[in-house]
Amino acid sequence: MSEPLPSGGTVRKLWIGEADAYGDHLFRLDPESRRRRFTGAVSDIFIARHAATIDGLGVIVHGFFVDGVLRGAAELRQNDRPFAHEAEAAFSVEEPWQSLGVGTALLERTLRSARNRGVKSLTMHCLAENRRMQQLARKFEADLKFDFGSVVGEVDAPRSTALSIMHELVDDAHGITRAVLDAQVRLLRAA
Repeated sequence: MSEPLPSGGTVRKLWIGEADAYGDHLFRLDPESRRRRFTGAVSDIFIARHAATIDGLGVIVHGFFVDGVLRGAAELRQNDRPFAHEAEAAFSVEEPWQSLGVGTALLERTLRSARNRGVKSLTMHCLAENRRMQQLARKFEADLKFDFGSVVGEVDAPRSTALSIMHELVDDAHGITRAVLDAQVRLLRAA
């Protein structure tokens, strides 16, 4: 399903110590994108606290980076504990990069990570008017259910394979290298 990413964009996991980059991304979301991401209005304090939790067990965040700056993210949370068979996914993409295939690339990585961790059911909550998220879920054959003004998309992740695990390991190796390069770019910009 891989669509080409916008020029200069890369997708990789966020690593320990990148919670600030995630928080900065969430703060840059326009009000409507922020409301869609959190299925309602949230305060800056809530966002700061939420971003700080990505270093926890059972949480994986894939990010879309342009020139070393996080512009989109997909969270995978295994229901408050690692190795749970159910997880939730949430997505955020800054407005200039929406509708360019970023969500698709992030969901592909999230699904693979879920599969490789034994997740059997992946739930995505979104507001009923969030057509982009619903369209993204449909690309991956999600069964959408309407529930009190929101939409819950459930995707049954297929089982992991040696190939899916190898792909994630290779992506992680490239991602660590890219994270080091991104950190160097940020340091040079700050100087």
